[in-house]
Amino acid sequence: MQKEKPSQEDEALSIVEAAIALRQRLGCGKVFFFFHRAPAARRFLEDHHDPDLIAVLPQGEELAGSISAWAGNQSRFSRIKYAFMRGVIEGVITPEDRVVCVLGPWGKERFDTITVHDLSLSWSDEFPFDPRPIMSKPSFSTIMAVIDIALDIGALGREGKSVGTIFTVGDSQTVLAKSHQAVFNPFQGYPAQERRINRPEVVESLKELAKIDGAFVITAEGTVEAAGRHLDAHAGHLEQRKGFGSRHRSAAAISKECDCVAIVVSESTGRVTLFEDGKIRGSLEPVISRRLE
Repeated sequence: MQKEKPSQEDEALSIVEAAIALRQRLGCGKVFFFFHRAPAARRFLEDHHDPDLIAVLPQGEELAGSISAWAGNQSRFSRIKYAFMRGVIEGVITPEDRVVCVLGPWGKERFDTITVHDLSLSWSDEFPFDPRPIMSKPSFSTIMAVIDIALDIGALGREGKSVGTIFTVGDSQTVLAKSHQAVFNPFQGYPAQERRINRPEVVESLKELAKIDGAFVITAEGTVEAAGRHLDAHAGHLEQRKGFGSRHRSAAAISKECDCVAIVVSESTGRVTLFEDGKIRGSLEPVISRRLE
């Protein structure tokens, strides 16, 4: 006799109970539950009075004690990795923790996936994730803000067209010395406070100017020094990786020769890749279909 299919509520409860039991069995510290709306997360936390159960919400959905994740449509692994970096910067977890994650499809308030992650270990080459060197930098808050901008560019492009670009964050004077202006610098001559990436008009300018050739140079504090820079660092001594073109090689090289983090948006895939010391420290994948709507 065929068993009756459980309701969505019963199925969700079973997944939640399994995740909590798995956390206890494996000695993990936190369980991240990925929601899409604050009311659902609030009801969940009210039903489960455990400070180690953490709600992860998209930007714009406010709930005390939750982690704010990027608002765009990322793949599941990308959402998890972003939440880990955001969790570290907010002091919810450390780069050495083990975390259970519970999530479902983007835009759907249901759970269907449980994953377990040891943040002290790198992920596979397909999903590289070793951001500890980045997390220790004073510029980490700026790096996260630039990642948000890069993810928007990767997911949406600009005016319906795919866009690829490079951002460098930190050690800006050295980066400027190891690069040259490929086009007119649109940020030249403006006061520093008007070039901060926490200003909405600067964010929109960065997205628009991503269409031009060259890299953006941003200070550790978040001031945009230049756009349209050609990076002169040499990538010949770096390990060659399949599928990487000149943009990624230039970013890897500048991160090796300067104390900066280079963030690349792939024009072909929209993937956002983080380089530090010439190495890939992480990658985040917006779902490409958003660029085709």
